[in-house]
Amino acid sequence: MHLSFSHDEELGCTGVRSLIEHLRQAPVKASRCIVGEPTEMKPVIGHKGGRSYKVHVRGREAHSSLAPQAVNAISNAAELVVFLNSIGERFKSGPIDPLYDVPHSTLSTGIIHGGTAINIVPRDCELVFEYRCLGGVDADAIMSEIREFAERQLLPRMREIAPEASISFDNIYAYPNFEIDPGHEWVSQVKSCAGSNAEAKVAYGTEAGYFSGTLGIATVVCGPGSINQAHRPDEFVSLAQLEACDRFLERMVREIA
Repeated sequence: MHLSFSHDEELGCTGVRSLIEHLRQAPVKASRCIVGEPTEMKPVIGHKGGRSYKVHVRGREAHSSLAPQAVNAISNAAELVVFLNSIGERFKSGPIDPLYDVPHSTLSTGIIHGGTAINIVPRDCELVFEYRCLGGVDADAIMSEIREFAERQLLPRMREIAPEASISFDNIYAYPNFEIDPGHEWVSQVKSCAGSNAEAKVAYGTEAGYFSGTLGIATVVCGPGSINQAHRPDEFVSLAQLEACDRFLERMVREIA
């Protein structure tokens, strides 16, 4: 049994990639993996894949009294946000996986900045959006649809007034989805060691997709604590959960030995 500690998981699982490359080249191949995210020590057999993008919309500024001679970056960014929201609404109709707490894919805009003064038509606006997709949803196709809307619907109209207008997309992070067959023997072994027959899929992302998808290692997500207590002030893991994790590891070592 090997313990591996990664970094920058919250930035899109970027820190684990060097470990994945190390394992790919290692002479002895790992056969099983547990990713220790907070699951209240219940085995998790799947999660969505995630992507995030920063969008920079550039128009042309002018005094607000001359607004028709300018291209309002905020207004065009707002149209893009409405389009993004329509994709999020469409996700609700499927595909559906009832094992997830949110049973469909999601898309949301989380940050937007733009403008300099009330009497200046804004030249620049930036926004950040993310989407989390179920397995089987083509994440590349979603991004192609978004780019096509910007290039065919927004940019031609913007460039009629300002030929220099642009819309650029920069990928912030991307991590793969993860799934393991609930009937896999590794799932049964983790359940036995955890003392739990429960199994679930979660909306948040982990590094599990790199171990299972990239390396083909049978993987289960299981660890102490609750995601409901994470990402907020005074986040914590209870002593009871840490003790349950200790028991889990002791059983796992005995079974492997």
